Amino acid sequence: MAQYSAEIDGVFVALADPTRRGVIRRLGHGPTSVGDLAREFPMTLPSFMKHVRTLEANGLIRTVKVGRVRTCVLNRDRLALIDDWLAEQRRIWEERTDRLEDLVTELKEKHDESRP
Repeated sequence: MAQYSAEIDGVFVALADPTRRGVIRRLGHGPTSVGDLAREFPMTLPSFMKHVRTLEANGLIRTVKVGRVRTCVLNRDRLALIDDWLAEQRRIWEERTDRLEDLVTELKEKHDESRP
């Protein structure tokens, strides 16, 4: 469980930055060279590369270098970690709200029964 927690923490940290989310959004349309990606963001290439390395270190993207061109590819499987985590959280909260609803209904029925 600790390994899972560290992995999901890294993914959320990587996605906490709007530039990195923008890169993920763009790569959702298909692989793109680092140069083309960088042109979409108002920063220097070395600054942009820090974002690429963060995304790559957390497994959200991978890069492939052919000649002088480095291409970024989205790792959709890694995004499934977030989907799984959100599904688990949704299930937990739905169970809690179902129990709360049951309790309120039970208390209301008891209250209604005790009225003359």
